[in-house]
Amino acid sequence: MAVAMIPSMRRAFLAFAVIAAWPSVAGGQGTIDELLEQAGLRAGPVAMRDIQGWDPGATIVVRDLGFDGSALTREFADADIVLVDSPVAALQHARGAGALVGFCDAELLDAAHGATWVQIYSAGAERCLSSPQVAAGEVVLTNMQKMSSPVIAEHAIAMLLALARNLPAFAGAMESGQWRREAAYTGSMTTLAGKTMLVVGLGGIGTEIARRGSALGMRVVGTRNSSRSGPPFVDYVGLSHELADLAAQADVIVNALPLTKQTRHLLDASFFGPGLSRRPFFINVGRGATVDSDALLAALKAGHVAGAGLDVTDPEPLPPAHELWRQPNVIITPHVSGRGGDRRRHLLLVRENVRRYLAGDALLNVVDPGRGY
Repeated sequence: MAVAMIPSMRRAFLAFAVIAAWPSVAGGQGTIDELLEQAGLRAGPVAMRDIQGWDPGATIVVRDLGFDGSALTREFADADIVLVDSPVAALQHARGAGALVGFCDAELLDAAHGATWVQIYSAGAERCLSSPQVAAGEVVLTNMQKMSSPVIAEHAIAMLLALARNLPAFAGAMESGQWRREAAYTGSMTTLAGKTMLVVGLGGIGTEIARRGSALGMRVVGTRNSSRSGPPFVDYVGLSHELADLAAQADVIVNALPLTKQTRHLLDASFFGPGLSRRPFFINVGRGATVDSDALLAALKAGHVAGAGLDVTDPEPLPPAHELWRQPNVIITPHVSGRGGDRRRHLLLVRENVRRYLAGDALLNVVDPGRGY
């Protein structure tokens, strides 16, 4: 049975998520100013009033996923905001809509041919960027980057702690009521303090993972595509071409990369080869297709990787017959690391972007179609 399906394993995740929590990011989310400061959100380069076709009087179609979207209609009573619960319902209001919030559907965009803004509820934007209007920059795309970063980081640390303390094996023993302490059973247990963590992709999610890794006493290094700047709890920030060298130094590798043309299968057989001399644990909470699953599986079997925690896979969903399910040192969760977070963060961002859209200002969390994030 896959580790991800064992009930006691899920209980272990909950326990370690509490240990991994970082209180400083949980409080102070009551205002957009507090969120801007904590998450480091930035406005896009172009004001909406300068976008051809922008019309603040046009309908704003909002998908309400249960975070009190009605607050928008109360706050912006003079605006034409329509709350819907499905793409089918949204299609009924799409014609003439100026903005779509919570959707990036090709049929909707075709119907809402005058739309100038799309807000998605995820951080990953690769599906939306397949739209010609969005890819060409005719429609401003904003995402939820950094909104779920704290809870995703907790999930990553929970999987890492579970692997380091060999919880999958102990969870399996619980099912049959076995009390096992022999060295062969517990020999893979280790500590994280003093170890080196490499965060691949030091963006919003990666930064929160790095923060927690540092809090656990780890030396943290990272890579990013844009610059060598990083927070004080990251010991060294390398550029993308330094990835292999930094991986060779790592006891833990956490992948938080977005999916772009450049990152697709970036972590391949050459990455997972013998160069990983420290037999690191590998955690993936970025995008599944940034990893070559066959290469990861081969590395696990060869012992180049000590264990893996995967919230995302390629393909996704992972087929039931895939060998990754049956590896004793692999934990798989079905792309749920963003669940259970504070939805107030998402509502605050949506409200602020609606306010900025109506005022004609530049929006927050604008996705660059060229970069893919």
